[in-house]
Amino acid sequence: MTMYTCSEARQHLASLLEEVSRGRRVIIRRKAGRLFELRAASLSGSPLDVETVDLDVTTDEIVGFVQESRRGA
Repeated sequence: MTMYTCSEARQHLASLLEEVSRGRRVIIRRKAGRLFELRAASLSGSPLDVETVDLDVTTDEIVGFVQESRRGA
């Protein structure tokens, strides 16, 4: 376990995150004495994963829409 003051944590954020990613425990202590622990989070999936919507539109229709919008611009 490694303990840093809040100002030390700000100065060395990248190395703290590296320590946490290696499974080491990192504690940050504020002036008033409150303690905070950094942990690596694991998110399932990508934030870009979205549900598909079936619009029943063909590729040719999409290409046509794009070409039409470019002509009007």
